[in-house]
Amino acid sequence: MKVIIFVVIFATFTALSADLQCEHGTPDIPKDWVDMVTPCVSKMRAQIQTELKASIQYLAMGAHFSKDTINRPGFAKLFFQAASEERQHALKLIAYLLMRGELTSNVSKLIKTTIIPPVVSWTSGVDALKDALRLEATVTKNIRDVIKKCEDPEDPKANGYNDYHLVDYLTGEFLEEQYKGQRDLAGKISNLEKMMKDHKALGEFMFDKKLLEEL
Repeated sequence: MKVIIFVVIFATFTALSADLQCEHGTPDIPKDWVDMVTPCVSKMRAQIQTELKASIQYLAMGAHFSKDTINRPGFAKLFFQAASEERQHALKLIAYLLMRGELTSNVSKLIKTTIIPPVVSWTSGVDALKDALRLEATVTKNIRDVIKKCEDPEDPKANGYNDYHLVDYLTGEFLEEQYKGQRDLAGKISNLEKMMKDHKALGEFMFDKKLLEEL
């Protein structure tokens, strides 16, 4: 009896599966709402790469200061948090392009398979902080370039299109955070250099403990 029931269920499932498809056909969705111009989209996709590269560089910084021979947990925590923030920035940009209907193709090309950090070791905490500030300044400049391109694409096909929403989003959501972060790093460099001038290596040790308490 059980064998008969199994055979009936199997036959029913086989009949139904004949009508099932592994892939859906391409839906016929009107494209009138997809209005970003190509130069702006290209800049946004490149910025996603920039954010991911910054994240990997910060991971390298965090790993360096986590080594037992360096043992600066405060610096490590600072840079690991920075790596997470940069990764979140990339995700936000991806989410924005999805919202605007601009990720229907070449999605895999948004993330390169190999991103190698250009620097993997630092002689001191202050050197790492200075590199971090330079990195943030580069990211800020690139965001400003995206804004400029999306305000004035300089493409005859764009007909002078100004992407007001994207420009406002990048200015309010990204640039303000960038400027605050840069000022914070500049302040940390100032304090650490003063402490090292007065206390040498002990100054960096004390600064690291303060970082660990604050973060």
